Amino acid sequence: MVPNLYEKITVLACEGRPWSCSSAHGFAPLVAAALAIFCCAWWCWGKSFAKINPPLPPGPRGLPILGNLPFIKPDLHHYFTELSEIYGPIFNLQLGTKICVVISSPSLAKVILKDEDAIFANRDLPAAAIEGTFGGLDIAWRPNGPEFNRLRKLVIREIMSKRSLDSCYELRRREIRQMVKDIHRKIGSPVNLGEQIALTTVKVMISTLWGGTSEGNTDLIELKKRLDEFVRLFLAPNISDIFPVIAPFDLQGIVSKSKKHLSWFYGIFESVIMNRLKLQDNRKKNDDKINRDFLQQMLELNQRGDGNSSLSNNEIKALLLDMMVGGTDTIPTTVEWAMTELLRHPDIMMKLVEELDTVVGKQNKLEETHLPRLLYLDAVVRETLRLHPVIPLLLPHTPSQTSIVAGYTIPKHSRVFINAWAMQRDPRFWDDPLRFQPERFFRGDIDHRGNNFQYLPFGSGRRICVGLALAKKMAAILLGALVHSFEWKTPSGTIPDVEEKFGVVLKKRESLVAIPFARLPNPEQYK
Repeated sequence: MVPNLYEKITVLACEGRPWSCSSAHGFAPLVAAALAIFCCAWWCWGKSFAKINPPLPPGPRGLPILGNLPFIKPDLHHYFTELSEIYGPIFNLQLGTKICVVISSPSLAKVILKDEDAIFANRDLPAAAIEGTFGGLDIAWRPNGPEFNRLRKLVIREIMSKRSLDSCYELRRREIRQMVKDIHRKIGSPVNLGEQIALTTVKVMISTLWGGTSEGNTDLIELKKRLDEFVRLFLAPNISDIFPVIAPFDLQGIVSKSKKHLSWFYGIFESVIMNRLKLQDNRKKNDDKINRDFLQQMLELNQRGDGNSSLSNNEIKALLLDMMVGGTDTIPTTVEWAMTELLRHPDIMMKLVEELDTVVGKQNKLEETHLPRLLYLDAVVRETLRLHPVIPLLLPHTPSQTSIVAGYTIPKHSRVFINAWAMQRDPRFWDDPLRFQPERFFRGDIDHRGNNFQYLPFGSGRRICVGLALAKKMAAILLGALVHSFEWKTPSGTIPDVEEKFGVVLKKRESLVAIPFARLPNPEQYK
């Protein structure tokens, strides 16, 4: 038994590549010692949980020490859905020393996200996130409490308010116009829409955050590459998270790699901040106005000097990284899925085109001011988020105390996953759930702000996405610009596939490729 466990742990520590881990035998004594500790800990752990009353939720039996780790399937949202069909809407898995509870029912999701929100609003920080966010100083990983509430209120009230978003619209508008111009140069040729939308979103986010690439001389390709790698490290199976006792050894090097990327990002942010402070001094002398991008608003909060309504320098950098990581992955993924579904359903594409022509007109360019009247465009975005939720399991919640839910014990510090993907496709809550049908959102009784627990594209409660307003606005304007400006065809008339690539962000397995044709009558509209 021990040799088999040694092999499994060695494979995990080498990130699944035992043939490339030349140093595996170098830490063999460490693994052997760790195994002895695990065996003792597992025996004590098993004895303690055997006496729990009420019991843990039902779930599949696992192996000693490793628990259910050897049986986990790659597409977790599908795997969790299969297990819920066997064990019910609440079940548990043992992943190493961690107890994971999976919820697949709106009524139970309501308990976790609303009724007992104060208890379940914490995060179980991965080792990479601890090092990658000043120990959880950002808003995504910060523990629930007064400091989290202060930061959350500041971001929602000051940075994500309608007034704030409107004040930096011109910065977003510039990059979207550039996207239309770039695509127009490729008329009649295949365009990798996944890459095009992702690059545009990076540019839009940089413009919204600090006004553009010029202030930091940012290498966009390098930035996107490092963002993708940073997210991958946060999500990579880490033996330090599964067995915290050996976390100080960082056997896979995940923490050290995260630190290197973090240092690079913060170097960019510090350069941008220094440039902005110099610019502020110069413009104050000349009474010039400064664009109120997000950085400007954060610096104004930083300079307030009031502990309850100000941001520290480290909080500014952590928030900039949060917004870069969150916005540059989720928004382009949503738009790519929406374009995929529209190309699969020409009738829905035609309805959207008709609405755009009626509200915007062929002689005009789409503006954010048109969005409140583009009801079908809004419904298309919402239906996309239902069928293809960008974060299918949400980010896991962690109870601050042992709790009883549905007659089962959920231990303190366990991980609680909400299977939004399963609930948003459940025929008990949705008519014809696998059909892409935007009209279902015309009823107006399905709220995207976390009040309808069968529909949780942005989460709910204290941990609902604070960037919700910006995310919806950007997804709608990007999708609307693509459909209003161009007619799209697929190469050889093929039907785009909907195969998924599982991750915290649920992406298409293969990028969407389509051919654009100009549909606006005036060439000036593409400049």
